[in-house]
Amino acid sequence: MIKEKRIRKLSISEKIGYSLGDLAANLIFQTLMTFLAYFYTDVYKIPAGKASIVIFTGGIVGAFFNVVMGLIADRTSTRWGKFRPWILWTSVPFGVIALLAFSTPDFSESGKVIYALVTYLLLVLVYSANNLPYSALSGVMTGDMADRNSLSSYRFVAVMIAQFIIQSLLLPLTISLGHGDKVVGFEKVMLFFAAIGVACFLITFLTTRERVISARQENSSVSQDLSDLVKNRPWTIMLSLTVLIFITLSLKGGMYIYYFKYYLNPVAQTAFLEEVGFNHFIKGLNQFITGLGLGKFEWPEDAPTSANSLFNACGIIMMIAGIMFSKPLADKFGKRNVFGIFLALSALCLIMFNFYSGDSIRVVFVTQIFHGFTYGVTIPLLWAMIADVADYGEWKNNRRATAIIFSAMIFGLKAGLSIGGAIGAILLSRSGYIAEKAGQTVETVSGIRRAVSIYPGILFILGAVLVVWYEIDKVMELKIEKELKQRRNA
Repeated sequence: MIKEKRIRKLSISEKIGYSLGDLAANLIFQTLMTFLAYFYTDVYKIPAGKASIVIFTGGIVGAFFNVVMGLIADRTSTRWGKFRPWILWTSVPFGVIALLAFSTPDFSESGKVIYALVTYLLLVLVYSANNLPYSALSGVMTGDMADRNSLSSYRFVAVMIAQFIIQSLLLPLTISLGHGDKVVGFEKVMLFFAAIGVACFLITFLTTRERVISARQENSSVSQDLSDLVKNRPWTIMLSLTVLIFITLSLKGGMYIYYFKYYLNPVAQTAFLEEVGFNHFIKGLNQFITGLGLGKFEWPEDAPTSANSLFNACGIIMMIAGIMFSKPLADKFGKRNVFGIFLALSALCLIMFNFYSGDSIRVVFVTQIFHGFTYGVTIPLLWAMIADVADYGEWKNNRRATAIIFSAMIFGLKAGLSIGGAIGAILLSRSGYIAEKAGQTVETVSGIRRAVSIYPGILFILGAVLVVWYEIDKVMELKIEKELKQRRNA
């Protein structure tokens, strides 16, 4: 039997406190998704082929550990609840291991590969032990689906803030703090991120509460939990969808920097940055900083790094705008319909990148703006739909196994992340990519262009098609919510 403590709307302070956990996790996760391949190949100088093995192996191990972590979390029982204590217990280890994973000890090539593999494995394991309970927590903070939509929106505004910091500012910060030395810069930036992350995790632990709880101890076996999971059709669809989405995000996100460095014309990028006033803004910023008596902020002088940062910033700002439209659209039309339509629109934007010339900088940015908005609408819905799948399982089986539901989805996230990152590194290796070489081969450049356009676009389209078979539409959402409230209050 499941009951819900005192039914009330979540407070703004609790939503903000919860969202800070995703801000902390995504300072690391977004770095992994966007710059791990670049860090290994161009900063730590690991060959692309071996880097792909590290990324794939670490990601797959972490993905399978999520299932184990889900079983553990569902069986955790403390005075703080099932999921909150894991956020507390893993906060400091998360920060320490993240710092180690982006450190660059001077080993031989084999030593570097071993160090990268060990630290990446540790990082994905502690990430699972932290993020799986964190994600499951959203399913037990409230049983109100509309309030859950709102919580997801708060959460993913925090995600977008972290994404903005990483995709727009990480490389400039590493160059500035390292005074041109990216090795030193990465270590300083990750030290700062680790400290901020630990503080945010502690705030999340202190400000949140678990309200949808078991009135008695659930004694279900592991085999029963797994059997219920396999029979849960919406779960199988959401798992497949999660894998496709995170392969896409990891692949295109990790390859954008190469797209700007080796495909788009640097002269055209410089002209565009001048035209939109970006360079003037940076000069003004430096004058302001030096006027305060501080040192000069060493923004990268090469146009591709600046253009890539601005490109990512535009996309993220529009994603935040899309997130703000997500809840009202979902409340009116249902999560499933809104998610499928906007994912398909986002896919079309991605495919367009393949057909632009290297001089078409303006149209590349305009397309990114449309892509950011359309994809932004889908971001909170994915995790709100996963929470709904947990409700669906309870509705069907009269038992709730929140963490195992979320663990399977984070399995998909980790698998997608590792597969997408490995695919990017493999494409670079097989096309003859040479790190920091000014003129790459035609084959290499073509592979990079397809990796940010055709391949991710097709995967998003497949995801939109999958949603058609996801049966929890608006009508079923209301039915499940109503009947579960009646059971919990009985």
